[in-house]
Amino acid sequence: MSAPARPAPSPRTPSDDLPEFLAQDHARYTAEDHEVWRLLAARRTEALERTASRVFLDGMSGIGLSSDRVPDLEDVNRRLAARTGWSAVGVGGFIPAPQFFRCLAARRFPTTLTVRPRAQLDYLPEPDIFHDVFGHVPLHADPTFAAFLQRFGALAAAARTAPEVERMARLFWFTVEFGLVRERGEVRIYGSGLISSAGDAENALGPACDRRPFSLEAVVAQPFVIDRLQETLFVVDSFDQLFEAVDRLALGAT
Repeated sequence: MSAPARPAPSPRTPSDDLPEFLAQDHARYTAEDHEVWRLLAARRTEALERTASRVFLDGMSGIGLSSDRVPDLEDVNRRLAARTGWSAVGVGGFIPAPQFFRCLAARRFPTTLTVRPRAQLDYLPEPDIFHDVFGHVPLHADPTFAAFLQRFGALAAAARTAPEVERMARLFWFTVEFGLVRERGEVRIYGSGLISSAGDAENALGPACDRRPFSLEAVVAQPFVIDRLQETLFVVDSFDQLFEAVDRLALGAT
């Protein structure tokens, strides 16, 4: 399913206005932090073996993502960088969209370092390390998806008008966050919002969700709501379609 890796971007400099990255102090995670990660990973991993994209599952294995403790990003990044040049970098929480997109363009994925409270296992409105690392990072080990995400970041960072920004937001939502892919005749999940959430994943593959073939025109015309289960999602036949979509957006195809 993966195509050969496309060239990685040139190294970034401080003038590129990237956010201040935070070092992960892995020794500061508590026993409860590790237990929360273990519970979340155990709950999702069994289902993902049946429902997740094989590319995602291979990525989990390839970067050595632990199921029993909060991952050490230094260890994850060593494996990840060797595959695609990507790395997960610590941030303090939400960062401005332009900085986030510039990070993607530099093959840096902003990652919240905190672990959600045990009382909020099922839903957390803000990101945490489980959503960011477990949900997103394994796909960054795939050359085609990695190239798409870098290209998306560069294009989104250059968006200036409200319609341009809205198109990029919808493409991100219906691919990176809530994307579906057809593999060997079956629809499987790959978007991080589906990977990390049992309820969203069940809805995405169930009878209530309208699953449509991916087309750039349909995706950028489809509004979304962030605080309820998705009524409409899109299915790609391969991740090459995603790279082709950002290339078309760059050429003003919609």
